[in-house]
Amino acid sequence: MNGILQLVGRLMLALIFVLAGIGKISDPAGTAGYMQAMGVPTLLLWPTIALELLGGLAIAVGFKTRYAALALAGFSVLAAIIFHSNFSDQIQSVLFLKNIAMAGGLILLAVGGKTAYSMDK
Repeated sequence: MNGILQLVGRLMLALIFVLAGIGKISDPAGTAGYMQAMGVPTLLLWPTIALELLGGLAIAVGFKTRYAALALAGFSVLAAIIFHSNFSDQIQSVLFLKNIAMAGGLILLAVGGKTAYSMDK
């Protein structure tokens, strides 16, 4: 049972990154415009997409899980600070906390190491 829960947990963590990467691919101009409006160079668009897609897929299948989890945790914290730090807006506050919570889960995954039903195992 623990193995199945580990797999489900990895899939749940991975889903938001994979879908975000796909969303950015489907509207790169819109994403680049949003990044630029927040002071982030659009040069980082495709590396961001690669990190979200490849990191999310790595978490899902359990490949180099520690590295992927740490990279996505750092990314989540940076994204929270850059994009969701307007605490006067309740929605942005919730999004900030969501990113911090995801980072926490990813750090736990990184520390926990290899999980069941993973390529790392």
